[in-house]
Amino acid sequence: MKKISLSIRFGFFTSALLISYFLILALFNKHINPVFSFFNAVITAFGICEAVRLKKLENPETFTYDEGFKTGVVTGFTATLMFTAFFLFYATEINAAFLSELLQTIKGDFNVDIGMVTFIVAVMGLATTVVATLTVMQFFKKTRNIPQNHL
Repeated sequence: MKKISLSIRFGFFTSALLISYFLILALFNKHINPVFSFFNAVITAFGICEAVRLKKLENPETFTYDEGFKTGVVTGFTATLMFTAFFLFYATEINAAFLSELLQTIKGDFNVDIGMVTFIVAVMGLATTVVATLTVMQFFKKTRNIPQNHL
């Protein structure tokens, strides 16, 4: 459990940032515009980056790519699950008109329910997690490049 406690902790921290961002957008009625959800990737990548950075600082000699990747994935999956649960609660209990406002913003004649939208939010979060973890790990992996003399 100690191995993933850092990831879980940063997952909760990242989900708190995602929820805070969503609620700030809701204050200005911008949460119905899907364009603003692109910043969620930045927030997720930041949380993953910090978790992997601290994991590498704990044991820099034994840090491996696999260990960093696992840390990032667990961090992002935890944040995604927490945010998705909040999103479902918000759309069903806090603002019941949210789904219809969101679909009007998209201007599509979609026949979807809250379950489908919540599933899409979860899948987008999980995909963002994998891409952000692969990106972040490029900064933290050990290089095996052999220095060469350039004349």
